[in-house]
Amino acid sequence: MSDWLDADRKNIWHPFTSLHAPDPVLIKKAKGAYIFPEKGEPILDAVSSWWVNIHGHANDKIATAIAKQARKMEQVIFAGFTHKPAIKLSKKLLEILPDDQSRIFFSDDGSTSTEVAIKLAIQYWHNIGKPRKKIIALEGAYHGDTFGAMAIGSRSMFTSPFNSHLFDVEFIPFPEGDGSNSIKAMEEIAGIDTAAFIFEPLVQGAGGMRIYDKEILDGLIETARRKDIICIADEVMTGFGRTGEIFSCRHLKNDPDIFCLSKGLTGGFLPMGITTANKKIESAFDSDNKMDTFYHGHSYTANPIACAAAIASMKITKSEKTRLKIEAISKAHEQLLPILSAHKMVKHAKSLGTILSLEVNTSDSGYTSGIRDKIYDHFMSKNILLRPLGNVIYMLPPYVISLEDLARVHQEILDFLDSISHQ
Repeated sequence: MSDWLDADRKNIWHPFTSLHAPDPVLIKKAKGAYIFPEKGEPILDAVSSWWVNIHGHANDKIATAIAKQARKMEQVIFAGFTHKPAIKLSKKLLEILPDDQSRIFFSDDGSTSTEVAIKLAIQYWHNIGKPRKKIIALEGAYHGDTFGAMAIGSRSMFTSPFNSHLFDVEFIPFPEGDGSNSIKAMEEIAGIDTAAFIFEPLVQGAGGMRIYDKEILDGLIETARRKDIICIADEVMTGFGRTGEIFSCRHLKNDPDIFCLSKGLTGGFLPMGITTANKKIESAFDSDNKMDTFYHGHSYTANPIACAAAIASMKITKSEKTRLKIEAISKAHEQLLPILSAHKMVKHAKSLGTILSLEVNTSDSGYTSGIRDKIYDHFMSKNILLRPLGNVIYMLPPYVISLEDLARVHQEILDFLDSISHQ
């Protein structure tokens, strides 16, 4: 094993990881809710490996669909050509999206899906001859790590080397309390120069797994709509059942103009990003004028194998069995909330669907909080993978997690909180 880790240490640059970090855990296989190291006990993956493996690891149905498609066609250029997996996936997505969604654009991942969304919104105004350039986002937002995605996310330690290269974005306060501060800011900032409002619906992921009320988001969208501003829902993390609905926007009265999808889209098997647009957006590109064309693409656009994975994953997501599992996880989280909220080491705790989030009461909060490593190491010592966001502990378990394993993680969270309360 040391040879493999030696080669890793010499050759590989891991994401969000210092080159001086301890050696990573070498994994030999994964199945269901567990990942299996070369040495040691199986590890319960309580964060779905960065939120993507919604049906657990090595799902047989998705693996079979991938193998079948790989033997038929692995990749074909998607400019001037098409294929049945992409067409089938587009039809299935449009069946579960709001009725006015009319077009599917394929890309590579969550970050590129938001890049596409911003480009569509800005070019929409260009094409109709009424240029608008301002983008509005929420404080604490995270929409990816490519340059456009960084620009529409909050400025932080992650963006600081690049801030001078990012285009300006107006950020409104994160919706807290009754949300009046956010809606007031939207009223003041949004104007005839505003192209789009982008948001993570009801849950900010990397920004601290912060959950906010649907009534506030509906108010923000209504305010934007009155000013004819394009609304973009970044459902990269929240899509495909995470919040108890197939899409988080299903909790709302107002539909966005554009959706960004990824992560759970393929069940965690293959990278894929999708941006969907409604008829309003489509209309600005429906022209014989070549200058109105959306000139954007990726080499692996609509990869047939990834499409096959997404089709199989969506079938599982829409099943009654999965619905009941999501409901069971959601109920268990909700039952834990009063206990967490009453604990002296918890600043606040919230849940939405399969997402559970709590902020540990510590003197230094935020991503660089000193308690972060203590949290991570504690749970790893118990063979549970939780990857805290600073002093925020969260869970996004795969839907296949057993209620016994879910209860074990819940109890371990309580035990950890008790342990630090005595220090």
